[in-house]
Amino acid sequence: MRNLFIIFFLLLSFFGNSQETLQELLKTHNTERVPYISVQELAMPKTDAILLDARELKEYNVSHIPNSTYVGYDDFDLDTVVKSIPDTSKTIVIYCSVGIRSEDIAEQLKKKGYTNVYNLFGGIFEWKNNNFPLLNLEGNETDHVHAYSKDWSKWLLKGTKIYE
Repeated sequence: MRNLFIIFFLLLSFFGNSQETLQELLKTHNTERVPYISVQELAMPKTDAILLDARELKEYNVSHIPNSTYVGYDDFDLDTVVKSIPDTSKTIVIYCSVGIRSEDIAEQLKKKGYTNVYNLFGGIFEWKNNNFPLLNLEGNETDHVHAYSKDWSKWLLKGTKIYE
């Protein structure tokens, strides 16, 4: 009987903690103090947002959203961004793989006085899942996406997953 209880508890823990949707995942990990922008909104022709990539350099080098600038996460330097974007009223969209790391970077920008900062909902994974183009380091369109890890790669439904 004790073993049955342990098995039941483990199954309940496993299935009870699983993330069913991307929205639930982001709600679990993010504070939501930074508003989201959808990939569809960002892809609109009139969008003149500054796009910042908050992933690691190896991820950016595999592919990135066109017209984005690498700022990193572990090596993010707020002063460098402030120098390159002195106008705190500019619209800035930050993205990462799914939208967790990018929220951290976006919050730093908001604390520094930037007023139009957005987090790309679903990040580069959602961008690719919606068939929007990605560029490799040479500036050529690519199907490759750095999938971050095996666990996180489940959110990338399209493209070729690259891990290193």
